[in-house]
Amino acid sequence: MNISTYTVKPKLPPALKPLEEIAGNLWLSWNYDAVQLFIRLDYDAWMQSQQSPVRTLGMANPARLAQVAKDDSYLAALKEVYDRFLRYKKGDTWYRGSRKEVVAYFSMEYGMDVSLPIYSGGLGILSGDHMKTSSDMGLPLVGIGLLYRQGYFTQVLNADGFQQESYPENDWYNMPVERKIGKDGQPLKITVDLAGRQAVAQIWEVKVGRSSLFLLDTNIEENEADIRNVTSALYGGDKETRIRQEVLLGIGGIRALRALGINPAATHMNEGHAAFLGLERIREIMTEKGFSFEEAYEAVWPTNIFTTHTPVPAGNERFDVALLEKYFKTWPQILGISWKDFLALGREHSNDDRENFCMTVLALKFAAYANGVARLHGVVSREMWKDLWPGLPLDEVPIRHVTNGVHPRTWISGGMVDLLDRYFGPHFLDQPTDLKIWNRMDRISDEELWRTHERRRERLVAFARDRIREQYRRTGAVERRMRQAEDALSPYALTLCFARRFATYKRGNLLLRDPERLLRLIRDNDRPVQLIFAGKAHPHDLPGKELIREIIHFAEKYDVTSRIVFIENYDMTVARYLTSGGDVWLNTPRRPMEASGTSGMKAAMNGVLNCSILDGWWDEAYDPELGWAIGQGEQYNDDTLQDDIESKALYDILERDLVPLFYQRGRDSLPREWIKRMKTCMSTIGQSMSSHRMLTDYSNNYYFPALKNYRRIIKDEYAESKSLAAYFSRLKGAWDGIKIERLNCNSKPVMQRGDSLAVTAYIDLGPLHPEDLLVELYYGSVSNQGSEIRNAHRAEMKHTGVDGTNNIYQIRVECLDTGMQGHTVRILPKHPALVHPYRTGFIKWA
Repeated sequence: MNISTYTVKPKLPPALKPLEEIAGNLWLSWNYDAVQLFIRLDYDAWMQSQQSPVRTLGMANPARLAQVAKDDSYLAALKEVYDRFLRYKKGDTWYRGSRKEVVAYFSMEYGMDVSLPIYSGGLGILSGDHMKTSSDMGLPLVGIGLLYRQGYFTQVLNADGFQQESYPENDWYNMPVERKIGKDGQPLKITVDLAGRQAVAQIWEVKVGRSSLFLLDTNIEENEADIRNVTSALYGGDKETRIRQEVLLGIGGIRALRALGINPAATHMNEGHAAFLGLERIREIMTEKGFSFEEAYEAVWPTNIFTTHTPVPAGNERFDVALLEKYFKTWPQILGISWKDFLALGREHSNDDRENFCMTVLALKFAAYANGVARLHGVVSREMWKDLWPGLPLDEVPIRHVTNGVHPRTWISGGMVDLLDRYFGPHFLDQPTDLKIWNRMDRISDEELWRTHERRRERLVAFARDRIREQYRRTGAVERRMRQAEDALSPYALTLCFARRFATYKRGNLLLRDPERLLRLIRDNDRPVQLIFAGKAHPHDLPGKELIREIIHFAEKYDVTSRIVFIENYDMTVARYLTSGGDVWLNTPRRPMEASGTSGMKAAMNGVLNCSILDGWWDEAYDPELGWAIGQGEQYNDDTLQDDIESKALYDILERDLVPLFYQRGRDSLPREWIKRMKTCMSTIGQSMSSHRMLTDYSNNYYFPALKNYRRIIKDEYAESKSLAAYFSRLKGAWDGIKIERLNCNSKPVMQRGDSLAVTAYIDLGPLHPEDLLVELYYGSVSNQGSEIRNAHRAEMKHTGVDGTNNIYQIRVECLDTGMQGHTVRILPKHPALVHPYRTGFIKWA
């Protein structure tokens, strides 16, 4: 069938033209008064459009548009919002440096707004908040991702409570995306090789305030059906679909930026999905400069940043060798390396021919800067990937952490933002990086804060009732059940919310382990407790689906469906109601399997107290004034024992502390102690877990150093990179010949604190020179077994002369710590161009 296509755009009265520009920029997703303009414009169209501003403009009744165009009240509100939008785009920002070179941020998914469903969960929501915050701060950052035809699935529950999935098609011409057009007037396109076939992708732009997100799309007529399906669904298909998507994201993403005229001076890989970008960046330099692989690698490595989100080995993407060979068999020739060396780029153990190719390993080997997403996750990540740096002490493995954050104005409810704006002043909006503004929480009266929170709980209950009614109607429930939906939940009862991906390790059923204790809490007429659950299980995760079904059946079995409810199709809309309307945010993962988590941060900024296992972000943020900790950070080998112990601990918290505190009211019916904790929670978490703190950390620790590295590297035709490659070539040839011949020191069996320890090392450097190596004294407290130095100190030893074939290094340090102490000497690479000296295979101990 030959179909001629064209695009139809809404026809707006001149007075309403600014609405088109506002609808096309996701700035409105964190400015509630901008959203209100579309709700006021045509409420019915807004609801039918599933809260899409672009689609609302197309669906609005022309007569209604004409009427609104003459409404002075509406036009005044539109002018106020539009003026602020223009001021935002042109205003001063935290970053005021050069914008010639940019950081390119790569992620497989982006949770920007419910109107752009190309996200599945936490990773995407984080990416969305990252982009919004970069806009607020004026950072030279662009986003790269894929434009999925179906996005993630829509969840529905059947009458038995079993999850089923549907995959609605996205209509890009009614969404806030715009296809990029080249100088020839045609859509801008790039190509990537997929197993010997050329896949063509067009580029779309999403405007995010001052920033831009570019998305690649293969669903075009130039491609055959299977290639068109590369961007058909997020996390859909088999392993072959995944490797195609990751080739498109990593390699195609770099090519898209080049086609757009954007120079990705530094790249940030958000998870390992985009790690192939390192290959493309190296290929570019080799082609342009005639460099060897090693020279190009040294030019790219200092400008790559990698963030890992996965605390379990099984969660890291791996491809078998046969599949990798199918898609990359020509790449060793392109890069001038052997097939074995190519595979080694993605292997923890380079010589293990049985090991699959891991995208996380590839990202770690390509990036000078690597981090986990919480303090505890940094520890877990160093333990997981320590084999990449054999011989290096665990605390020196070059994976740090930047704890995740959330974008406050996206996640704090409209009513609460109005309250904060009123008491914090215009500085709260105009200077989002000034986090000390949160110290003004004490200015807000208890009465106003509590009433604002109660309105949010009322809104949550009304929303939940609507959703439950719709669920019952769809499954053909009897009239009695429909009436129950009208009475589900109470706007006055203590409300606990549990909402996240339903995977078994997150233990959504932990609270159901002792029905008698739970029912006693729920059926207490004087101090009632109610539970709201939400979350999707992966389509192939049957145990996760069974958890959802267990909750539904529990409520029905004990006839508490009005106090335990499950809201289906967890998305950003549901999340906003839950994180702002609940009283307590419940989180029960098995430590340490939660990398960070961010939903509890969103809840906390709304004054919702957390009750959580000490895992992820809560492990470092917990304080008794902010909420409750389940357990004390213990880790178990027996899952059943752990579930029993921690479920009992949770019941104890609820019965003895949490519920009594909530219902402890004075004459004015206010829970003063609870409100005090709300204020402390909002003030503390608003500062420590803001995405503006997170982006400040990324900028100062990674982005700015990486951009500085780039500017230094490109000087003199990459002379520094060539020098570094030559250095490592020399080092590799001479490394095995380096010998620490002997150590001398003045230590006695018993030293006094403050005594001076002098150490001399005699080292045979072979053909190397003293300036080629970093020789360190490594000293500190010795373990009881005498086999490990703990809380180590490191100090560079000074080259003081030559004794025959040996070079002499000396140092003198003061004995500051008491107890059993010890020291040794080690050798690491040393070159002025190294970001850090920890390179695989290059460490030698005495």
